[in-house]
Amino acid sequence: MSNTYGKWLKAQREAAGLTQQQLVDRALMTRSHISHIEAWRRMPSEEDARRLDMALGTGDVLTTFRPGTENDAVADYFAPVQHLEQQASVIREFAPSLVPGILQTEAYARAVIGRSFPSMSPTERDRVVVARLKRAEILKNPVTPVVWAVLDEAVLRRPVGGAAVMAEQIDHIVALTESERIRAHVIPLGLGYHPLLDGMLTLMWFDDQPPVAYSEGLRMGRLHDSPSVVEAFQGDYTLSLSDALPLKESLAAMKATSKGFRDHG
Repeated sequence: MSNTYGKWLKAQREAAGLTQQQLVDRALMTRSHISHIEAWRRMPSEEDARRLDMALGTGDVLTTFRPGTENDAVADYFAPVQHLEQQASVIREFAPSLVPGILQTEAYARAVIGRSFPSMSPTERDRVVVARLKRAEILKNPVTPVVWAVLDEAVLRRPVGGAAVMAEQIDHIVALTESERIRAHVIPLGLGYHPLLDGMLTLMWFDDQPPVAYSEGLRMGRLHDSPSVVEAFQGDYTLSLSDALPLKESLAAMKATSKGFRDHG
């Protein structure tokens, strides 16, 4: 990812005769956060960019030209989220119909991506699959981010890619859970309606900036950094998590579903 944005921010700060700490005081951000943006270790949220524009008197330049579309292997609305995902200390996922991207196996990802229309070329499909699997590399760190996944039971029962693909996918989630790398909880279909059922949700926390939320629907997604909106999403997540099966029962449900796919596939 290009560092042009970060270099330009640093140049504007220095041209204004400001140290990082002085910019921190004006923009109401942490010094480490601004340092990460200048070094392009972190993409600024829209609110970050607005604060920096106001603090530096740069109009709306940093807001308007906030990067987010360099990686055309992911949807343009998701690119900022992918960058934040790499920096998060805690991630909480909810999925109503498909396995969250960071938990997908290659076979499952190919089954999902391969159903697009108009169809992608094999090369383009491979690029998108690789980009999705690359997101899962955050799980190679044994400690961070802390990942919680709440899965609607429909995610486990929908035979995406066929029985063998589903069995492998569920086994992958079980293995991550049993190794204590993630926690996964299942919301049973019998519960009926719950607050998160309307769409996919990702919550992210960071060591040096406020938490954010990302919601996604059909061919659209939105990153939320408004504190009141993020807090509302956190409340919905907590409420739905409280209705999910406990960890032991969730593992049992996943194993039984995986066995069903293997036995009857």
